[in-house]
Amino acid sequence: MISLHRANFLSNKPGVPGQSNGLTRFQSRGPAVVRVAVGPSKGRSGENGTVLTEEVKEGASSAIDLNDKSTVSGGGVEDVYGEDSATEDQLVTPWSLSVASGYSLLRDPHHNKGLAFTEKERDAHYLQGLLPPAVVPQQLQVKKMMNNIRQYQVPLQKYMAMMDLQERNERLFYRLLIDNVEELLPVVYTPTVGEACQKYGSIFRQPQGLFISLKEKGRVLEVLKNWPERHIQVIVVTDGERILGLGDLGCQGMGIPVGKLALYTALGGIRPSSCLPVTIDVGTNNKALLKDEFYIGLRQKRATGQEYAELMHEFMTAVKQIYGEKVLVQFEDFANHNAFDLLAKYGSTHLVFNDDIQGTASVVLSGLISAQKLVGKSLADQTYLFLGAGEAGTGIAELIALEISKQTNTPVEEARKKIWLVDSKGLIVNGRKESLQHFKKPWAHEHEPVTGLLNAVKTLKPTVLIGSSGVGRTFTKDVVEAMATFNERPIILALSNPTSQSECTAEEAYTWSKGRAIFASGSPFDPVEYGGRTFTSGQANNAYIFPGFGLGLIISGAIRVHDDMLLAASEALAAQVTEEHFAKGLLYPPFRDIRKISAHIAAKVAAKAYELGLATRLPQPENLVKYAESCMYSPAYRSYR
Repeated sequence: MISLHRANFLSNKPGVPGQSNGLTRFQSRGPAVVRVAVGPSKGRSGENGTVLTEEVKEGASSAIDLNDKSTVSGGGVEDVYGEDSATEDQLVTPWSLSVASGYSLLRDPHHNKGLAFTEKERDAHYLQGLLPPAVVPQQLQVKKMMNNIRQYQVPLQKYMAMMDLQERNERLFYRLLIDNVEELLPVVYTPTVGEACQKYGSIFRQPQGLFISLKEKGRVLEVLKNWPERHIQVIVVTDGERILGLGDLGCQGMGIPVGKLALYTALGGIRPSSCLPVTIDVGTNNKALLKDEFYIGLRQKRATGQEYAELMHEFMTAVKQIYGEKVLVQFEDFANHNAFDLLAKYGSTHLVFNDDIQGTASVVLSGLISAQKLVGKSLADQTYLFLGAGEAGTGIAELIALEISKQTNTPVEEARKKIWLVDSKGLIVNGRKESLQHFKKPWAHEHEPVTGLLNAVKTLKPTVLIGSSGVGRTFTKDVVEAMATFNERPIILALSNPTSQSECTAEEAYTWSKGRAIFASGSPFDPVEYGGRTFTSGQANNAYIFPGFGLGLIISGAIRVHDDMLLAASEALAAQVTEEHFAKGLLYPPFRDIRKISAHIAAKVAAKAYELGLATRLPQPENLVKYAESCMYSPAYRSYR
């Protein structure tokens, strides 16, 4: 038994060619996908019903046999399963047939164009009367949407408006984001996405991405097959335990993979249909969320140990089985104790990348490479002090050491001696080595114990101060003034997100250093007026790196990630900083050029993959930059036949 989800393309009226009461076949002239779902005739679950899905290529037509009984009655859809007459405790079958044409086309975000449908398209796809008469080009739609979004005073309202647009008109969403990236990046990602994750249960409207919980343990492959797309190239996955600087948000961390993949498409040109956001829900230790009536995840304490490891391993195995060797899995916002282990465990068997460890490291290293021109010193001539020794801090430190080792042709162990880390217990030194977590041990140098950041600054006299602690306002006035006493141009990077967790603001850094600091942050800050000058700070945002990095892996068909690829990405980003940018004190190029920047990063990463023998797409294109640009997704509307 087949019912029509929406019968807007059929008519019982006599005299309409090809359409009659005794309709046995219909012709879909729609642009997109026909989905046929055939269920049990009595409308009961568990009666061996099967779901058949047939995908029709864009522009193609299809003919599907229906039974002799017309499903159209009185201009509406006949209740063939008796849903209207069933009591609330009786089971009904919701399976139906839907065609991407007419009313359903307007509710298909992948193909909907809203008022941009032309007169010809409206006639061909049964849209007449379903839209106002005006035909509006995409450019004017963008102008209208930006006007609407700017009316909102609360950033979370802007975020919700953007998410609603993504669910309504995908191409318009990406056109809006690409054309207004500097204004909208803080809306769809940091810092606003942090608040969105905190309130995700309250603002939840439409599910985005795939939720895999402990309840699905043992059948993760089956759950992955529920996702409608089969050609997935990038997966961003989180378990929600360490969302930005906000801690354990459990299932509500889904906002991070969704936001990251929006940037993969807008900034790196990865097709939206190739992107899959995933949240692994193993519970949460956030007591407030467990008591929140609107919380959308498992209401239990977070699983650990073998139970956690088995679910993650099942997920990683299933991903490779269904999507192949070349699917990129990006780990996002896992807690330290899992992040390093997962990267080490799967780095040799899967194409994996941890943005918090490797992406952050790459973008910060790029800023430091740029800073060499402003301070007149090489990387090896600097002394580095970190506040924070977690996955971000140690990841940045290791990549700096690798770059110094490469530039000076010295062992990486020697390069590490230029880098010092402070954690919650003080300076990491040899005397603490036995009690340190394994990822901190390479940074334990010979030195007397030092407690507190200010004492460490005064003792070591670093030229570069980097904050990755996730604790706000820890670069105090005393700390910044101390940095300025023994550095003509102190380099201060306050990287923690969101804005409330930043170690200091741009205004504080410039004011307390009397305008001499070279400053960059993880979250954006407005320009600062000081001493008659305007200072524009850079944003060490991972969005500079990961979209182009992922694109480079995809266009080369890379099967593994290598540290040299990260170094190549850092150098490629630094190469995009011009003298004009340096004159403004910027360590990074402006985001408005991000698609061009991503193409250059992709080309360098792909070239390194070919050089290392990790690329599978052969032969290598002659011009990798042009090839990368040619592979980028365009959100321009397609014309439908």
